[in-house]
Amino acid sequence: MVTGYWLLATGIKNIGDISMSEKYVIITAGGMGSRMGSEKPKQFMELDGLPVIIHSIMAFYSYSSSIRFILVLPGNSMDKWKKLSEKHRLEVSYDVCKGGETRFQSVKNGLGLINAEGLVAIHDAVRPLVSPTLIDNCFRLASRKGNAVPVLPLTDSVREISGEDSRPIDRDRFRLVQTPQVFDVSLIKKAYEQAYRASFTDDATVLESFGTKICLLEGEKRNIKITNPDDLIIAGAFLKA
Repeated sequence: MVTGYWLLATGIKNIGDISMSEKYVIITAGGMGSRMGSEKPKQFMELDGLPVIIHSIMAFYSYSSSIRFILVLPGNSMDKWKKLSEKHRLEVSYDVCKGGETRFQSVKNGLGLINAEGLVAIHDAVRPLVSPTLIDNCFRLASRKGNAVPVLPLTDSVREISGEDSRPIDRDRFRLVQTPQVFDVSLIKKAYEQAYRASFTDDATVLESFGTKICLLEGEKRNIKITNPDDLIIAGAFLKA
């Protein structure tokens, strides 16, 4: 339960003068979630009594109460978030900025609030079931290798479509990519200085375009992304379990 805690909305501020060991998390919630078939953005939809985004915030706060939060929100949802933050009280302070037209621009806006060295996790607000254990594993790997990206193997058979034809492909050669993706701050900020490309499907592809090797680790099956209405049902079942 979160009732009785206090959520401090500090607004945008200077985060500088922090040691190399400082940890940040950028919660990306800039999308509108049109596939949910609802006017309400999916990050604000309720899951087990709380908005999806607050579940994500709580997961990182459970990992570390000293982690620095940066929320990237749709520009037209600031008032909605203010109302939610007043209704659901958490012992968390955060910085907030507006998202851009693309996820790339949204993350870049969030990175612009970091003015010191350290490690930054970039996490989809609509992955509310990420565990503190996975978060810790990602930070530990990134501290050694400079980056960490959680992935899962495919379990279903996969076919490649070409026009009206299809062919089977070896699923063992592919992985499903999750967040949080954790990076050395200076490396990922430099990578985000380049121009946007359609091939930038996540933060790892942005860094990889600089010739950096991406370091993978095992993700979690319950770390699902809320995209369709059924995903809320699945996430609710995980929480009850």
